[in-house]
Amino acid sequence: MTLPSVFSVDPLARRLSLNGRDPAFYSNPNAVYAALHAECPTFYWEEQKRWYFIGYDNVNGLLRDRRFGRQILHIASREELGQPAPLPHLKNFDLAEQHSLLELEPPEHTRLRTLVNRAFVSRHVEKMKPELAELANRLIDSFEKDGEVELLSAFADIIPVTMIARMIGIPEEMGPQLLKWSHAYVRMYMFGRTREDELAADQASKEFADYVKTVIRERRADPRDDLLTHMITTEHKGQYLTEDELVSTTIVLLNAGHEATVHQIGNSVRVILESGYARAELFKDEMTTERTVEESLRICAPVHIFERWCLEPAEIDGISFQRGEKVALILAAANLDPAKFSDPLTFKPDRNEAPNLSFGAGIHFCIGAPLARLELNVVLPILFERLPGLRLKKTPAVKDVYQFHGLDKLELNW
Repeated sequence: MTLPSVFSVDPLARRLSLNGRDPAFYSNPNAVYAALHAECPTFYWEEQKRWYFIGYDNVNGLLRDRRFGRQILHIASREELGQPAPLPHLKNFDLAEQHSLLELEPPEHTRLRTLVNRAFVSRHVEKMKPELAELANRLIDSFEKDGEVELLSAFADIIPVTMIARMIGIPEEMGPQLLKWSHAYVRMYMFGRTREDELAADQASKEFADYVKTVIRERRADPRDDLLTHMITTEHKGQYLTEDELVSTTIVLLNAGHEATVHQIGNSVRVILESGYARAELFKDEMTTERTVEESLRICAPVHIFERWCLEPAEIDGISFQRGEKVALILAAANLDPAKFSDPLTFKPDRNEAPNLSFGAGIHFCIGAPLARLELNVVLPILFERLPGLRLKKTPAVKDVYQFHGLDKLELNW
């Protein structure tokens, strides 16, 4: 295989050199992943200063391996691990992350997830199908006559943020502001983030938290049939969520509940338009729609990297890790492992192979997966049925927030 010139790899030493901010990489990471599967699926990324795994079995195993976790300071101090003190200019961001479901380990993770999980089970979110369809159709009504649209801002941004806001109990008119806070927040997950990015994320965290606190006060005074009221009033083994836990959990649900789905709607539309498949065939019934959605999740996952702390000495693929070291898993690359998927760079909606890892696995499997899948299975068929002549107007621009893989703009016409 001809290696993409954007990186260099030493397979014997298992060393990779690659600039994660290089547009040649983040605009087409799958080409790099395919080359790495052939050359070196476990590697030390020099610029990121840690070990990465992209093999399906290693990634799937590490997601479930209790010797690795999202948190380390519950079993060791910063001094023990040689970690620097928290940065003062990120105190609001750190506070918002302190009780995040994404960052905790049991027993705190178990308690928080138990309180939230009921709202996201499939049988509950399935009830949202009619309102999802109504929202999708209403949005298309607003731009169908124009013959062209920038799909992310007019459609993909609005659907998931509206639905997760409704679930939690946040007024829909807050949608644009929630998006601004969320976009600033996730810049923290970009390679080579700047101090300006950090200050913007910290300010967004403060404003976001202050707003959530006002809604919490309203719900305490006037309980409603929504997820926030449920989190406030429900106890687990005699304990209720503290205000800081309520704020962190609400922020992470709002961010995770729409950010990745926005990207996946855009990614899916693009890959379908570029695939050459007849759209009507891809969505002719529920089963084919589901397979189309799962294949789009496999080949263009919205979240690429998840990291884990080593909690006790372990060896993975011949590499030894000590407590306090960090490893990284590239879920999107695991979805392209040729040992699991035939012709992995090709979009095959009738594929019946290994399940994709786009939502993770183990105790941190994405709590919002049923909602995200429902949104994709409902809105994509509606979009392509309503606009049968849909096509790309311009080559889409890809966002440079690498850990989230999505489009900056998706300009279409019909």
